[in-house]
Amino acid sequence: MKKKMYIIPLFIPHLGCPFKCVFCNQNSITGQQQEITEEYVRQTIETHLKTLPSNAEIEVSFFGGSFTGIPQDKQNLYLGIAKEYLDKGKIDAIRLSTRPDYIDTEILQNLKRYKVSIIELGVQSMDEEVLLKSRRGHTSEDVVKAVNLIRQYDFKLGLQIMIGLPGDNLEKSLNTAYKIVELKPDFVRIYPALVIKNTYLERMYKEGRFFPLTLQEAVEISKKMYIIFIKNNIDVIRIGLQTTENINYNKDVVAGPFHPAMGQLVESSVILDILIRVFEDKNISNTKVTIFSNERRISTIIGQKKFNKLFLEKKYNVKMEFKILNSLTDDKIVVCTDKKIMRISITDFIKNNF
Repeated sequence: MKKKMYIIPLFIPHLGCPFKCVFCNQNSITGQQQEITEEYVRQTIETHLKTLPSNAEIEVSFFGGSFTGIPQDKQNLYLGIAKEYLDKGKIDAIRLSTRPDYIDTEILQNLKRYKVSIIELGVQSMDEEVLLKSRRGHTSEDVVKAVNLIRQYDFKLGLQIMIGLPGDNLEKSLNTAYKIVELKPDFVRIYPALVIKNTYLERMYKEGRFFPLTLQEAVEISKKMYIIFIKNNIDVIRIGLQTTENINYNKDVVAGPFHPAMGQLVESSVILDILIRVFEDKNISNTKVTIFSNERRISTIIGQKKFNKLFLEKKYNVKMEFKILNSLTDDKIVVCTDKKIMRISITDFIKNNF
């Protein structure tokens, strides 16, 4: 059985980053404001290790800011601590996130010395106008160069995308997705842009110069991108910012498509599209339908506020029932009527039918 993955997050807001992207307030996004000391890094790792199962696969991950833009001595200090735990077998991998324009041969050689195995790049968009209007300070060509260098050193690569930025639209977001596919990352994250307090985007929003995506628009665009990536064997490991004490409505989120379970909304919408195609193809109507899935996926299949269940019952005049079958993997569901049993791989269905 595959080990369950756990991440020990270490947030390093704004360290190493002289840029001020329109959407960025790392202190709010990460919830991290205190100084990152050697003691803090060790204490954070130790605290997490005490709560994690011994058979877990554990990563120490440096998020926020631009890690490879930090002064070399600080990089080496943080990485050296993580490497100690890696060498002792207490963790399994070291991950970090950084900017595409903060990658070069010397940087990558240093990361190899400290046994970093996963690099995530904050790409946000592959559209030059969007990058310029968002004040990213790098170009799409910088992304391509960084990816090619990282591949030469055999790191696992993740790319982070943000939809709904100034100048962005559906066509540009999908073009970004296709350009990301050409770069062949191991995984991606999709973040709908939010208006966060004390950012330039907040000022633009209040002045009527920026209009964030609605929640439904964000779900639809994310879904289209999700399908593109799945069809091209690229894992989508997260959709939407993680809820924190600050990243929430009535806190630091001023406007935009925030939802504490954005990824579930998107995956649930994908599954509904799959079920509609199955019902249409198999002429399922006026009957009882039972869907089996494992416990982790059952709520996603039913839909938030039972949306999928109610939609299918109304559209096809069926009685829907959902049952847990934990022998099924996350990717598998079984759809049963009194006449048919249909075993469906979500991934294969997307690849073959979308």
